Amino acid sequence: MQVWHGLDEVGAEFGPSVVTIGNFDGVHRGHQEVLAHAKARAAELGGLPVVALTFDPHPMRVLRPDHAPLMLSEPGQRAELLGQHGADAVLILPFDKDVASWSPEEFIERVLVGTLHAKAVVVGENFRFGHKAAGHVDTLVAAGTTYGFQVEGLSLAGDAQPWSSTYVRERLAEGDVEAAAEALGRPLRVTGVVVEGDKRGRELGYPTANIPADPIAAVPLDGVYAGWLTVLTPAEGAPAYDEPLPAAISVGSNPTFDGVDRRVESYVLDRDDLELYGARVAIDFVARLRGSQIRFETIDDLLVQMKADVDGARRILTAN
Repeated sequence: MQVWHGLDEVGAEFGPSVVTIGNFDGVHRGHQEVLAHAKARAAELGGLPVVALTFDPHPMRVLRPDHAPLMLSEPGQRAELLGQHGADAVLILPFDKDVASWSPEEFIERVLVGTLHAKAVVVGENFRFGHKAAGHVDTLVAAGTTYGFQVEGLSLAGDAQPWSSTYVRERLAEGDVEAAAEALGRPLRVTGVVVEGDKRGRELGYPTANIPADPIAAVPLDGVYAGWLTVLTPAEGAPAYDEPLPAAISVGSNPTFDGVDRRVESYVLDRDDLELYGARVAIDFVARLRGSQIRFETIDDLLVQMKADVDGARRILTAN
């Protein structure tokens, strides 16, 4: 799969293509339906490539940063997911105030016609684009009659709940990672580089891999979860760990030890031999074990709860 990080990276010889456009944050099941329709349309048109066009940063982070949503996926993960669900190429368009100033017509001419040579465009029915979000599906339909491309605007609604990034964020804010996973079609994944912590977990017999909670990422509500840790890039000189590792995961600031910084701490079950400092890891959240972090009066009380959390994580992950 090709990944382009700007219009100038798309070769002049590229095209024709079928294009689908959106923020695609999380690449949830609604997005997956759009990609499936784009793939079907591409086959009908003779096996054209499907291009997924997305933006980085999220337009709201440029236009109204105080209202920008927490992100469900970083650009690299988003591109990978788009490829898994049918995109032959991903164009990550850098979004800035210049791009925000383009009229809908300018966006169509520069991107869809001049760069991607679109023969069909597939979007969500509420898709808006161009300066002040003046463009919509009808704008694309009108342009399609001029430039010779088809347009489909699709509903992203699920069977019982809407398949939307907003819905996923709402579930995560409540700690309901299972409902979020249902809408995403997979567990929520949080990524980061393992940093040295206070090493109290190692002293207590539960060494943890700590990654800072990214302030612009959608991290679940503080609490304790069962999930999986996957090493994406090993630390220099450290062995590679190829399989996902079962883990009990704590999200929060560690109130028992007067912690301040919010972080994601993962104890890989029954392992104290892992070399993870400096490794880039992914944490996949499967289920919530208990709610907000508790300040324990004694270390013994903390150890009792930690054992219960580990046992609970083991039961859930063995069943999964």
